[in-house]
Amino acid sequence: MSNKILVVVTNHSKYPSLERATGAWLGEIVHFANPLLAAGYELDFVSPKGGYVPMDPHSLTLADAQDWQWYQNPELMRALGNTLSPEQVDASQYQAIYYAGGHGVMWDFVDQPQLQRIAEQIYARGGWVSAVCHGVVVLLNLKQGEQWLLAGKQVTGFSDEEEQQLQLTEHVPFLTEQALRARGGLFQATEAWHPWVVSDQRLITGQNPGSTALVAQQLLQELQGASLS
Repeated sequence: MSNKILVVVTNHSKYPSLERATGAWLGEIVHFANPLLAAGYELDFVSPKGGYVPMDPHSLTLADAQDWQWYQNPELMRALGNTLSPEQVDASQYQAIYYAGGHGVMWDFVDQPQLQRIAEQIYARGGWVSAVCHGVVVLLNLKQGEQWLLAGKQVTGFSDEEEQQLQLTEHVPFLTEQALRARGGLFQATEAWHPWVVSDQRLITGQNPGSTALVAQQLLQELQGASLS
């Protein structure tokens, strides 16, 4: 079985209703990628349009040492400046797919039939679908056969309370928690900003940026368990 994992990141760079930049959340890329790379997995990066991925400036103000090491590595940043487009991706090459967040994904992750098909194909072949924070919005249109993939599964993501604390509820197209519930997801959350991960039938989700490492750890545990079975 392939040891490749596909990481999906946003191309969207600005809030439509605010003079404020958004984009991908650096830590949600780094804290997922580092454990997987250390474990010997190969990562490819894809975005809805391919090419350049903007970084949310706020993710840089909150960057830790791991984030800065990545940000200052030309080879790693070059990968985020030249992501694959969906039509360049062969889903059969990947054991898992991971959707990083950042508010930008609210505008370009949901209605992406090509990216949805990639995730559905990976899942149908026995692979894993994982996401963190706002990245979980991609799950809203994923199907398993004729059913919503979310229906009846435990899931988490950026909570309404967290969105309210950021005072951005009026500037996003929908609230992540409410949308997941409406699709039949059994939404769970812990206290705002506390790390939290939920795994259910090869669907792994994390609540907020601080949950990213937990998502990576959970995915690694399940991948390694599957390889031993």
